[in-house]
Amino acid sequence: QVQLVESGGGLVQPGGSLRLSCTASGGIFSINAMGWYRQAPGKQRDLVAVITSGGTTNYADSVKGRFTISSDNAKNTVYLQLNSLKPEDTAVYYCNADLKYFSGTYYSDRNDFWGQGTQVTVSS
Repeated sequence: QVQLVESGGGLVQPGGSLRLSCTASGGIFSINAMGWYRQAPGKQRDLVAVITSGGTTNYADSVKGRFTISSDNAKNTVYLQLNSLKPEDTAVYYCNADLKYFSGTYYSDRNDFWGQGTQVTVSS
C-alpha cells in the first residue's frame, strides 16, 4: 500500500529554521506532484507549497521568500525548508501526493494520499 511518512517538525524560536521531509513508498508507478499543507488550530487545511515531477513549484503568498520546496526523485522524497519562521507558521504540516499506483490489477491515479502530519511550533 502507498504510504507517506513525514519527519522534521519541532519547536523553534521566531526567526529560526526547520527542514521537513516526506518519503513515499509502496506500489508507486510514478509521482505527478507532491506538496505540503498545514492546519493551525481552529483553521482549515491550506496549501503551503507544491512541486510537480517536472520541477514546477507554487507557494502560498504567506510563505513566499521564506520556504523552499524541493524533491529527490530517486528517493521518492519531498522536502520543505522553512526559514525566518514566524509564530503564525505554527501548525501541523501534512505531506500530500498525487500519483499513479498499481492496485494489483490496474494502474490508478489518486491525488489524496496524506501523511500523518508533523507538528511545527514557533514560540512567540
